[in-house]
Amino acid sequence: MSFYTSLNGLKNAQTSLGTIAHNIANSETYGFKRSRTEFSEIVAGTSLSNPKMIQGIGASVKSITQNFSLGPVEQTGSALDLAITGDGFFTTRSPIDNTTQYTRAGSFTLNGQGEIVDSGNNKLQLFPVDANGAVTGNTLQDAVLPAQNANGSDFVGVTVDKVGTVSASYADGTSEPVGAIALGSFISPNGLKKIGDANWVATGLSGGANYGTGGSGAYGKIASGALERSNVDIAEELVGLITAQRNFQANAKAIDTATQISQTVINLRT
Repeated sequence: MSFYTSLNGLKNAQTSLGTIAHNIANSETYGFKRSRTEFSEIVAGTSLSNPKMIQGIGASVKSITQNFSLGPVEQTGSALDLAITGDGFFTTRSPIDNTTQYTRAGSFTLNGQGEIVDSGNNKLQLFPVDANGAVTGNTLQDAVLPAQNANGSDFVGVTVDKVGTVSASYADGTSEPVGAIALGSFISPNGLKKIGDANWVATGLSGGANYGTGGSGAYGKIASGALERSNVDIAEELVGLITAQRNFQANAKAIDTATQISQTVINLRT
């Protein structure tokens, strides 16, 4: 029994090492959120068992939870580098399958069609606004900056204010609001499913997204010219790495000891 208990512990330690290694590897990934492996005890017993005689038979991986605490904010000076100071997520749309995705990595750029996109070419989603920048509806739309305004003046730049209003500037000195950045929040963000590149999609565990704009509720304000770095603490991860390595080594030693004892018993019988 001890052999299988230790073997189970060995597999659990390997899972923990993999989670920590993933955190360390993404310590410089913008918008990345660290994960933690949680374990639960396995016991052998029934409803009729004497509670003083119930024996533990190892542990299993209970869950790998995500920590959505705010990471350090780095100033970049680029207008389309955006950071959220609250619990909100940027909302994007995949050009491949039109799925709605959510991210904390606010490194956006303009593509050749005037669309605001992230590194994966996912399109930033906006709420429609009127000429004064007031939100007029809750229908999500792609962020597209017109190449020219009504007067025929060429596009020269873009600004984003702290509530997320995106405005296009033109050569004649005018500025026109294009939309307001749609931020999503979730009752249970730990239920979000990772899909890579610091992106998530909603699941039944997370619940559907509640949408709002910057500066309202818990969504947080939007900082233009800044990016949220990973919330991985390297010192903490290295301590966890040492602990997981010792756990792995201890279980490996227990397996070796159990094997030696079994071999000794076999030799005695022969």
